[in-house]
Amino acid sequence: MMVLTNLLYVYNWWQILNGQSYFARYANGESPFTHLWTLSIEGQYYLIWPFLVLALLLLVKSRHQIANIVLILAAASGAWMAILYMMTIAHVQPAAFDPSRLYYGTDTRAFSILFGAALAFIWPSGRLSQHLGKKWVIGLDLLGTASFLGLLVMVFTIDAQSSFLYEGGMVLFSIVTTILVAVVAHPAAHFDRLLSNPLFSYIGSRSYGLYLYQFPVMIFWENRFRNIADHPVLYPVIEVVLIVVITELSYRFIEQPAAHFNYHKTWAFLKGLANPKVRMGKTRWVSYVALIILAIGSVGLAKAPSVKAEGDNSPLAQQLKKRGVSAKEKEKRLAAMRSSIAAQKKADKNKAAEESSSKALEAKYASQAKTHPVNREYEQYGLTQIQLQQAQDIGLTAIGDSVMLDGENGLQQLFPKAVIDAAVSRQMINSIDLVRSYADRGVLGNIVLIGLGTNGPFSDDQLAQMMQAIGPDRQVFWINVRVPTRAWQNDVNSKLAAAQKQYKNLTVIDWYDKSNGHPDWFYNDMVHMNPNGNPQYAALVAKTILDKVKN
Repeated sequence: MMVLTNLLYVYNWWQILNGQSYFARYANGESPFTHLWTLSIEGQYYLIWPFLVLALLLLVKSRHQIANIVLILAAASGAWMAILYMMTIAHVQPAAFDPSRLYYGTDTRAFSILFGAALAFIWPSGRLSQHLGKKWVIGLDLLGTASFLGLLVMVFTIDAQSSFLYEGGMVLFSIVTTILVAVVAHPAAHFDRLLSNPLFSYIGSRSYGLYLYQFPVMIFWENRFRNIADHPVLYPVIEVVLIVVITELSYRFIEQPAAHFNYHKTWAFLKGLANPKVRMGKTRWVSYVALIILAIGSVGLAKAPSVKAEGDNSPLAQQLKKRGVSAKEKEKRLAAMRSSIAAQKKADKNKAAEESSSKALEAKYASQAKTHPVNREYEQYGLTQIQLQQAQDIGLTAIGDSVMLDGENGLQQLFPKAVIDAAVSRQMINSIDLVRSYADRGVLGNIVLIGLGTNGPFSDDQLAQMMQAIGPDRQVFWINVRVPTRAWQNDVNSKLAAAQKQYKNLTVIDWYDKSNGHPDWFYNDMVHMNPNGNPQYAALVAKTILDKVKN
């Protein structure tokens, strides 16, 4: 279906209907064709736009009126994206929201193309004067510079899953891009000459191939060489070289011949292939070989399971589906957490009672360790029975991504009073508000466990916002990451190590070091724990927390 929907220019809707996420990186695998959704939207535009333009030209005589109609359609598309985002976010936690529907939809992305279409009516480059006054030229250049810098700022500061992007940020980005295109298209502006240099002209002529081949090269390379984080410069350079070489070969031997091929003679050529009496020399045999390869490839593509299908049936995907607790059970744990926090506040007011209670608990744990041992299988991982007893009474709030979701069962077994909120593809940017919501409801535990950084890096400012949302009076334990297939692994771990020195209430749980040299603890992605690694993960978290709480 992937091939067919791409040929029919409806691949983006097929992705939406099949629940394919643009942002999920691990559980369901990564398709080397995910990025082709954009070509479907472009194809739909090429098919529909000529008829729409013809109708507008027949019904509306003024070019500016046509431009206004197109701009209204663009505004409607942008508004629909924001409305759909707000309608969806109202029914789910922001941290659990996957914006792929908004990202893929023709209806929610049409504004980008429509802004350019409106520009063609308002600003036809063929009718613009090459001779403008000096002030006008300077004004155009300043506008071009400002828009170019604005694009750079947005590229490096806006996260792909941030609410701002879907509530108007993407529309703003498209408007700024349209302004830059308008400046470049004006023959009097210097931007045209600046961007028409040989390097940019070369990149522009190969841009289609560069876009087409980037994902397959990156995904196949990163599936073959898993230690991306160990070579954050070398591997990307190799990938870029491969993409450029493949693109150049494609440009010379596929795109250019196809562009100059005489399609009027196609039918005669095919009839000649079918007629042995027609002399064609080597061309006949080369064509036969090509047809056989095409037929075999087509059958293989038709029978091959999709990346999503394979991913959904993988042991990791099946394990993640089983994780999580019911809403009723979660509310029960939240209520218990609220009571525990209230009791702790009362105890804090009476230090003598707290010390007495602490001694009584130690005696209780020692007694229970002898008479009613729990989780004895975890003793082999360095946890004492007294620690295992102590963990039974600790209430903590855990916020994490799919790695924590993978390890949830072990954590919940060791900390039965814990409230664990973990989700696939979760990132820091959409987790800060989640923590704030827990704090506002009075259910953010005195101990907070964080497991974020697998799906992308975060800034120092975002880390500071998270620590501020948690507050200085709570103990924070942050599990660092092992994600060797991503370049941001070392950056995330370095930031956490530096933050541990900055925040007195922060302790980093060094899962990266603990799991180093143990590929047998992980599934094929080398990120999520398998049944061998899960108890190691849970035991490390528990031991770090219990050692710190005891002190």
